[in-house]
Amino acid sequence: MVIRKQILVFTFLLLFLSTASRVWAQGSNNNSGSLSQAEVDRIIKNFTAKEGQFRQALNLYSFKRDAIIQSLGMGGQITGEYHRVSYFTFDDQGNRYEKISYFPMPSVPAQMVTQEDLDDLGGIEPFALEPSKIPQYNFKYVGKEKIDELSLYVFDVSPKVMPDAKKTRERFFIGRVWVDDQDLLIVKTKGKGVPETKTNKFPTVETYREQIDGRYWFPTYSYADEELLFENGDPLHIRMKVRYSDFAPARADVKIIEIDDPDAPKKDTKRPPTSPRKP
Repeated sequence: MVIRKQILVFTFLLLFLSTASRVWAQGSNNNSGSLSQAEVDRIIKNFTAKEGQFRQALNLYSFKRDAIIQSLGMGGQITGEYHRVSYFTFDDQGNRYEKISYFPMPSVPAQMVTQEDLDDLGGIEPFALEPSKIPQYNFKYVGKEKIDELSLYVFDVSPKVMPDAKKTRERFFIGRVWVDDQDLLIVKTKGKGVPETKTNKFPTVETYREQIDGRYWFPTYSYADEELLFENGDPLHIRMKVRYSDFAPARADVKIIEIDDPDAPKKDTKRPPTSPRKP
């Protein structure tokens, strides 16, 4: 009889602990970043609008871009390299132009750096979302994540209609963006350009942003390391590192405003500038 009571007590404890665990897990999930659709829509409206403002602000800055794209062989040894260092600045009429300061003869395979790769290098890879194309994207909220000191909203992003490479040369982003939950702006992206073709594949690029001049969050580092598989079955291991530096205002200023209240001054969050840690 004593043994039977002990078994019953032990069984009851197991059931209690199992139920409590499920309740705790459900509560944790509800507090881990679940948002109403109205709140999700508000966040998307804010950070996509600021993307347009930051892109406009970057057009007023000169900066340096150091891009290295390498092909890798067995054991990770470098078999080819595309290295281009450029300064993006302005002429006397205020027009932006690229001044190449270092560009040795590339030694990578011909299919590795295409015109689409160069287009992505100047658009999708550093900024992900072209402001004029925002209505053509789907945004899916997937939760919250903490990176270093930042608490971030996470969104999956994809084109509403996948573009056809045979019909358009437009490039679109597919991947994920991380949005600061206080200032509602993108601080990190991870994805690639589309469309792809049987002979033209693109790596998934991770881009980190930093605060410049205490206001603008500009891309400062992009990285990719991936093996691309082409239609003929030949793999191509690619590694890419791009650094953006030496930002300097060259023209008039751009005002960044709050979306919800355009006339209100920007709130002071009492938080020092920070950014996700780079790999």
